[in-house]
Amino acid sequence: MAKTISYAQWSLEPYCIGLKLRSLRTRKRMTLSRLAAETGLSTALLSKLETDRMIPTLPTLATICRVYGVGLSHFFTEPARHTLSITRKAHLQASARGPESVKVTPLNDADGARLRAQMIEFPPGGSSVAMNASGEANGLVYVLEGKLRLDAGGMHEVLDAGDCACVESEMPLAWSAADKRRCRVLAVLPA
Repeated sequence: MAKTISYAQWSLEPYCIGLKLRSLRTRKRMTLSRLAAETGLSTALLSKLETDRMIPTLPTLATICRVYGVGLSHFFTEPARHTLSITRKAHLQASARGPESVKVTPLNDADGARLRAQMIEFPPGGSSVAMNASGEANGLVYVLEGKLRLDAGGMHEVLDAGDCACVESEMPLAWSAADKRRCRVLAVLPA
């Protein structure tokens, strides 16, 4: 049975107060019992606070702040940037123009994201596709299935399933299936 959480727990969750408490204590190389002695709080209470089983009151948090030499703002600062995008298998939509086209399946919503993750399927023996139409290529390519041919500045590389390539290049770059089987890759590129 799933445990329901209160609105207070839900709204404080992004601040990771328990994790911050624990990291401050371990950074100072303090035990729970030593912190308890310095704050006058019980070790059981401090343990519950660190494991998010209890929400600290402001006076309790202020007492702990005094020992660590930090202000309350340490616990309530908004994260500068945090984005998590999950796309479920049932929602993936691929785009292709014909039976022999390259099929691209976006894995995240690229609106506002700095990275674009895609699963790309190259047809067997298909034609090469330019990777860097803008003249610069940066990203990571992981071969899931088949063989991928990378052509860059006169060099030709073939990557097998399980191979990975990190690309940072200003040279023209093209990729395609390397043989008569389809090739599927996971590509993470700038948006």
